[in-house]
Amino acid sequence: MKLPPAVWNWSGGYIGGHLGGGYGRTSFSNPYGPSIYGDVVDTPVLLAGGQVGYNWQKNGWVFGVELDASGAVSDGTNTCLAASGFVVSANCKAGPNVFATGTGRVGYAFGALGRTLAYLKGGVAWQNNRGDVVNNFEGGAPQEKTHFDYGRLGGVIGLGVEQALTSAWSVNVEYDYLHFGGPSVATPPTVQNPPFAILPANITSLSSSYHIGKIGLNYHFGADPWVVRWPDAPLYAKAPAGAAPIAYTAGWSFEGGSRLWLSRG
Repeated sequence: MKLPPAVWNWSGGYIGGHLGGGYGRTSFSNPYGPSIYGDVVDTPVLLAGGQVGYNWQKNGWVFGVELDASGAVSDGTNTCLAASGFVVSANCKAGPNVFATGTGRVGYAFGALGRTLAYLKGGVAWQNNRGDVVNNFEGGAPQEKTHFDYGRLGGVIGLGVEQALTSAWSVNVEYDYLHFGGPSVATPPTVQNPPFAILPANITSLSSSYHIGKIGLNYHFGADPWVVRWPDAPLYAKAPAGAAPIAYTAGWSFEGGSRLWLSRG
């Protein structure tokens, strides 16, 4: 007898890895007044990392928590601190190199067997952002710069879809939006002309946001990672071990059919 496939349950712990990429933007405030141009540094992002989490399923609803961390490659440069055409502006450079998030998730398992999970997530995020503010002095004037390298807490929201491949493995695609406010970092001195004046070092406030897409692979604890099919969904039923043979009683029996003999002599 052929049995129906088993309904998948998402409850339990998992660990995995991910690859992703996206787009970020770091904004610099201008301590000398409104800028006529720039102050926004666009930063394309490539990242790779890992995640660990746990799910609880109640009927079709799935609740979970997840921690993830990623190393990032990102770099961008743009004009900044251009208060007017008479103020020597600067070049601002920025790029994150680490992201981490801690989130709660809520989703719903759908499909006939519940092996597809759509979910929303939200929580806290952390980044390490680094870069430089370099003035644009030319000629014999000295070119000065300041450097920043800081970690900052922020927030993250996201959504995704995860598909169970076997009882041990699942793959997911996910979109995350991360936002970080502050901090204030130093700027180098600059020059105004005319009238000629040296504008002393000051501070600029930073904020940054990122749109990230990721694809991940997860291993679910307790399942055999080498089994490539669903072990709890056998193709055919087997008789229970130790089952007694079918008993036959004495009596009449009838047989129908035909027979064919071939002989040569």
